[in-house]
Amino acid sequence: MTPFSDLARAAYCPRQLYYARRDDDRDVPGDAQSRIDLAFRYPTLVDAPDATLRRLPIRRSPAAYRRNLSRLRNRDDYDRLADPEHERAFRSGKDCHGTVHKVLAGESDADPPTPTVVSPGEPPENGVWEPQAVKAVAVAKAVAWEREREVPRALVEYPSVGTVREVRLTTRKKAAYRRALRAARAIDGPPSRVDDDRCSACDYRDRCGTGRRSFRSLLG
Repeated sequence: MTPFSDLARAAYCPRQLYYARRDDDRDVPGDAQSRIDLAFRYPTLVDAPDATLRRLPIRRSPAAYRRNLSRLRNRDDYDRLADPEHERAFRSGKDCHGTVHKVLAGESDADPPTPTVVSPGEPPENGVWEPQAVKAVAVAKAVAWEREREVPRALVEYPSVGTVREVRLTTRKKAAYRRALRAARAIDGPPSRVDDDRCSACDYRDRCGTGRRSFRSLLG
């Protein structure tokens, strides 16, 4: 059974996953965990004063952060984001398992639940980073397996920015998930080294031997 975090790493770089497994290095750094924890505090932060917000690990100015949370409060699912059906729940699917940060109940009994992945990092200009999309598909599939029903989408939260993005389980997204799953399962030695922009955001760049900020600080 493959952990969700391994799938995200495999989607980013299989060689990075090799090092993380070899060193048993799966803990979330303290600063990243502090940002993840913000996702469980939206109601208390949306009107928080500047002095309070400046003490928190947010990635925007207090005024910009409040504006983002105000927009978040206008979402149809805001109440469920702020008070999910389940928090930090372990879920096991057919192929992978791990902690799902939130599971939002459907708007009615007929609607599927929506799981979320919480990232401590910055979102891209549009959509989500591919490793996070792969992880979002994985958690959606695990919740679907548990509930014995289709879960067509997941959310990725960026609480240090105050932004939430949707990941639909499209054919393309599911294909990326399957590639990452195959890559994670196939590792039995160091995969081929890469040397591109990914390396500058990798915790293992020094020992890997590439010349190129941190994957964990970016994606969590």
